[in-house]
Amino acid sequence: MLPLILASSSRYRRQLLDKLQLPYIWHSPDIDETPQANESPEQLVKRLARQKALALRDHFSENLIIGSDQVATLEGRILGKPGTHQKAVQQLLLMQGKSVDFITGLALLNSKSGNLQVISDIFSVTFRQLTAAEIDNYLLREQPYDCAGSFKCEGLGIGLFSSMNGSDPNSLIGLPLIQLTNLLQQENVHLFRQAVD
Repeated sequence: MLPLILASSSRYRRQLLDKLQLPYIWHSPDIDETPQANESPEQLVKRLARQKALALRDHFSENLIIGSDQVATLEGRILGKPGTHQKAVQQLLLMQGKSVDFITGLALLNSKSGNLQVISDIFSVTFRQLTAAEIDNYLLREQPYDCAGSFKCEGLGIGLFSSMNGSDPNSLIGLPLIQLTNLLQQENVHLFRQAVD
């Protein structure tokens, strides 16, 4: 197996990739993440995932490089990471009783052969109706200010939803592991073919 590189500085993506129990290292790619004119959210995340993987190609020339990017969209509008408590309150109030799509782009580059696979995955959540005080209490407890959508579904944020819809809940956190496993198999990386030491 070629050594695995995660082109991301996200601790959330590292925690997800740890689930696969494959050895890897991570390295932060340096790319411009500005959306292009007339670019759909799906086009944006696929382009950025591809660029993240390609950005590390010269540094890691005989590796499998994983690139990933995600946006949250409400009624076609991209929601960014709130950054502050006030902006997170505004986001959660805006999403009450509505469905939000989380679109994740995923790229796997074999830097030795040049083979590049790029896909996208969509996971949707519908938010409960909550009072302003409930929203404030949630945010003060979990402080998800670095998360698109202003929540952490792997924690207390799961209580914000009335329903979830998608093929892989890991996608909601930022790395669709089912799809990644499929892409890795195309590169002859199989999770269960090696015996346990």
